[in-house]
Amino acid sequence: MKNSIQKFGKFLSAMVMPNIGAFIAWGFITALFIEAGWIPNERLATLVDPMLKYLIPTLIAFQGGRMVGGDRGGVMGAVATLGVIAGSEQTMLIGAMVMGPFAGLVIKKFDKAVEGKIPAGFEMLVNNFSVGIFGMILAIIGYYLIGPVMATILAILTAGVEILVTNKLLPFVAIFVEPAKVLFLNNAINHGIFTPIGIEQAAETGKSIMYMLEANPGPGLGVLLAYWVFSKDKVTKSSAPGAVIIHFFGGIHEIYFPYVLMNPVIIIAPIVASIVTIFYYSIMGAGLVGPASPGSIIAFLAVAPKGETLKVLIGVVLAAVVSFVVASPIVKLSGNKNLDEATDKMKNMKAEAKGLAKANGEIKKIVFACDAGMGSSAMGATKFRNRIAPLNLGITVINTSVDNVPADADVVVCQAVLQDRAKASAPQAELITIGNFLADPNLDALYASLEAKASGAGEQPAAEVKAEETATTNNGIMVAAGIKTGQASVSKEEAITAAGKLLHELGYVNESYIPAMLEREKTVSTYMGLGVAIPHGTSEAKDEVKKTGIVMLQYPEGVDFGDEKAYLVFGIAGIGNEHLDLLAKIGTVIEEEENLDKLKKATTPEEILKMFQ
Repeated sequence: MKNSIQKFGKFLSAMVMPNIGAFIAWGFITALFIEAGWIPNERLATLVDPMLKYLIPTLIAFQGGRMVGGDRGGVMGAVATLGVIAGSEQTMLIGAMVMGPFAGLVIKKFDKAVEGKIPAGFEMLVNNFSVGIFGMILAIIGYYLIGPVMATILAILTAGVEILVTNKLLPFVAIFVEPAKVLFLNNAINHGIFTPIGIEQAAETGKSIMYMLEANPGPGLGVLLAYWVFSKDKVTKSSAPGAVIIHFFGGIHEIYFPYVLMNPVIIIAPIVASIVTIFYYSIMGAGLVGPASPGSIIAFLAVAPKGETLKVLIGVVLAAVVSFVVASPIVKLSGNKNLDEATDKMKNMKAEAKGLAKANGEIKKIVFACDAGMGSSAMGATKFRNRIAPLNLGITVINTSVDNVPADADVVVCQAVLQDRAKASAPQAELITIGNFLADPNLDALYASLEAKASGAGEQPAAEVKAEETATTNNGIMVAAGIKTGQASVSKEEAITAAGKLLHELGYVNESYIPAMLEREKTVSTYMGLGVAIPHGTSEAKDEVKKTGIVMLQYPEGVDFGDEKAYLVFGIAGIGNEHLDLLAKIGTVIEEEENLDKLKKATTPEEILKMFQ
């Protein structure tokens, strides 16, 4: 249940975090230009309501839709959420968090249902009209149903907060908030719950205490100061000053979590400090005009209302003092604690919070990633899947675009030039960089490590079998007219252009796909190893593909692809995953040295085509 809650929280915060700049811009405009602001300006103050009501929810909805359904999902989410916004008088942040991902899911399901079924030349028409029609339908649903429902839910939450405030119980939310922060639910709580309620309050009163409940840097500061002054462990004591700077001025609260995990009873300190501080802010009627993110003292004071900066600052100091006083005796009595172990524990917990954790280096999914996920990664994944199948380790091997690596990937295999993008896409995964996908020492090393594990693993469940592993039919994707044997050696660019022209002549692609193939080669080499290259277009050129097709040009003397020679050049144009079955078949065929030699020496297209049936 903890993991499920953390994953849900991560999803909520992932919708909001990329748009924090918009919250800050809105907060500054509010703090500066409203009638009670620092420099009142009636005309500039008119920006406040449109940004709050339309811009921020639409940005959140776009991000949520994009997370689920890609760019089309983002557009769908934005369109649908306008209906939610129009259907309620209240600010629809929560509505955007619901409608954005839902719209993304709708278009994702539609795309999957029609994949490979759209007639050639109608792709753009179907893509655009589907977003427009479904977006309109969801906007109407949002107007009449989602908007009013979300308004009711927000009203209930706001009323609940008012009850807590009226009965002076609001300070006690710290009992839940502070431990939740250490469990990496801080962003989910702050941006998924407190921020929507805070915006509603700020829209009415110009400020809200809800922005102060989680972001106050004082409680964490007190814990770090206590370790700095009283810790008996030299490593912990020496690390605390740097942590203080990062936490207090940088706003990275996660820096103090290991100090709590090292001695869990110390969580009492930030809890007590937050209770006292929230009580103080409640009595003083304090609040912020916008969310303070990240939670640094700079951001916290920057969104303080005019004339209340000192009041807000006193609350931060009060929290730090109380936390320090409570934490100090606990630190004194705790003896030597291992900060490194606590840091490792924190990393594991953070991974769990993101749904990315795996047990003790266990490998369940290996992902081969290339630029577009169209060709080289598919062939590499097929070869490696077949290679490890006899090990019976139950490992799934798939391929994808380097920018869309699934969150449950344990190992990502990609070319060295793509490693930065792979790290950004899958920070949780072990990264293995290679020169080519078919014959690389690092792939051999990965296989050796799996083989060693298999020797003592016993019987394991069979790996997940993908469609490309068993499909062997051509289905017209490769035809005899698309195979040219005995070609004279040319430059790499000429060979790629020749493959592109052949794809165009056979009606697979528009002519503009050819320069996209050359552009793709500039990004990262399509040389696969074993004398095979598979040039194809960039991901942006997918609209230029009319139907799925693969052509092959045989160069007996070879074509220079950097330091390697390609004797077989496969030109690829794919719609969806239609080409992957045949590409997997090609990968299976060429991994046999005898077959590879036959392909290089074949004299007729029919002879080659027969090998791929």
